[in-house]
Formats: sequence, C-alpha cells, structure tokens
Amino acid sequence: MKILAADDDPQILKALSIILSAHGYDVATARDGKEAIQVAATALPDLILLDLGMPGLDGIAVIEAVRGWTNTPVLVVSGRSDTTGKVRALDAGANDYVVKPFATEELLARIRALTRRGSASAAEPVVAFGDVVVDLAAKQVQRAGEDVRLTPTEWAVLEQLVRSPRRLVTQQALLTKVWGPTHARDSGYLRIYLAALRKKLEPEPARPRHLITEPGIGYRFVPDVE
Repeated sequence: MKILAADDDPQILKALSIILSAHGYDVATARDGKEAIQVAATALPDLILLDLGMPGLDGIAVIEAVRGWTNTPVLVVSGRSDTTGKVRALDAGANDYVVKPFATEELLARIRALTRRGSASAAEPVVAFGDVVVDLAAKQVQRAGEDVRLTPTEWAVLEQLVRSPRRLVTQQALLTKVWGPTHARDSGYLRIYLAALRKKLEPEPARPRHLITEPGIGYRFVPDVE
C-alpha cells in the first residue's frame, strides 16, 4: 500500500517515512503543496498524509485540488490544534485529523481505519455493534433481538454515521445531508438527536462507546474492536 506524506519540515517527513516504511508501507514524499499535488497525480497513493502549513499552496488548497479527481483518503497531520483549522480541512474534503506531536500508534490506527477495505455501504448492508444490529437495506434497528423504534430523522442521522465507520463526520456534513443546506449551522439539532440515539442504542448513554462526539467538529461512529 502506497502513502504520500507531504510536509515542509524535513525532520517530520523523515520520521514519517521511517515509521511508515517500518510498518510495510510504500512511502512517497512531498515538501510543499505544489509537489504534493504532482506526486498524488503520478504516484496514485492509497492515502495522503498532509500538513496544512506548507509554503506556496497550503494543505487546504491541496485537499481542494485532489478532491477534483480522486476520493483517496486524506489524513491531515498538523500542528494546528484549533477547531477552526480542523473544520476547514474536513469541510474541504479531508477524512480525518491528527495533531502534532502525535503518538505513533494513534497515527497507524487512523491510517488502518481509513484504508480498511470495505465499509457498511459497500460490503454487507448490516452493521452490528454491542447488542445492536442496524440493517441499512431494510432501514431497521434491533437491540438484544428487539426492534428499536427510531424516528425518520433519528434514522437519517444514524445511517450517515454507520455508513462511515471510524471516520469523522463534520457537523456541517451531517446537517446538510439530513436537514438540507439551509440548516448547515444548526448544531443544536444534532445534540438533541444524538442524545436520543444514545439513549436507545448505547449501553451507557452518558458515556457513549459507539456514537462519539468530537467537540466543536462533528461525530464519529466507532464499531466494536475487531
């Protein structure tokens, strides 16, 4: 599997190359935004690791450029920890975000999640977690063998999350897909419906294991450990 690592810091780029190569990945590198786009177009990586603060074209511009012709997963690895930067990157088309300095195991886990073959929508239309079974084709949910009644809106929110396992789904993306573009900033809707879903599906609604909030950014569906 080939990964493109793009960062203007030579030390970070070297460290990423060593870590990824040691775990069996084929690594291509780029030191600025323009080179990142060129390498992405020629090397056709399976995943792109991308810094935001690169000279010339920054990471946001790179994401927007590659999203014009590929759905290759983009994992942002950046020293910017502010929520605004994360949201901008995710809205531009990034799939996930890791803040420097990062733990090696976390980085590798995020890579595995983004490159894992198949998903709820592409493979088997039944998703199971805990004692819950979600049948995407039939639009039915069961918990411990009993039917769970969801409102149409609760179903719509749950469906968007379970179709993107382990991936961060931004508030704006959820609101736009469920309520439409005129409600893209009505985040209060999401808090209400996520609370209802957790009450119906989580073993401990106050300490959710599967429907996770990424504060100020969005939500993530985390299935059981495989």
